[in-house]
Amino acid sequence: MEQTGTLEILKQAIILEKRGHAFYQNVAKQAKDDAVKSFFEAMAKEELSHIKVLAAQFKEYHNKGIFQADLFDENEEIHFTLSILDSGIKEKIAAAGFEAAAISASISMEQRAVKIYSKQAEKAVDPEEKKLYLWLSTWEQVHLKVLMEIDKELMDQVWSDNSFWPF
Repeated sequence: MEQTGTLEILKQAIILEKRGHAFYQNVAKQAKDDAVKSFFEAMAKEELSHIKVLAAQFKEYHNKGIFQADLFDENEEIHFTLSILDSGIKEKIAAAGFEAAAISASISMEQRAVKIYSKQAEKAVDPEEKKLYLWLSTWEQVHLKVLMEIDKELMDQVWSDNSFWPF
C-alpha cells in the first residue's frame, strides 16, 4: 500500500478511537450509577489503549515505512465481556434514559470501527498491518457484542414494562 494512503487510514483510525474515548468518558461522567459509570470508563480505557497502539504504529510507519511488530499482543485473551456483564449493568440502565441512548450511539460507533478495521485487514499486504487491523477488529467486535446484548435486554425490558407482548 502506498505510504500516504496507509498514513491516512491510520489517522482515520486514531480519530475514530479518540472520538470513542471522548464519548465514553463523557457518558461515564454523567452516569449516576457506579456500575454504569465503571462500564463506560472501561470502554473509554479500551479506546485509549487502541489510540496508543495506533499512534505508535503511525509514528513507526511515518518514520520507517513499516508496521512495528509487538506493539500489542494479538493472542491476548479478551476478558472485557465477562467483567462488564457480571457487574449487573443491564439492570442499572434505564431503558429510555440517557445511558440507553448512549448504548445505541455506541453500537453505531463500534459497527463503524469493525467495518473499517475488517476492511483494512482484508486489504493489507504487510503481515504486521494485517495483524494490527485484525486485532482492532476483534476488540471492537467484542465491544459491539457487549453493547448489543445490553441493548437487547433494554428492549426486552421496555416491551415487558409496557405490556407490548401480543400474547
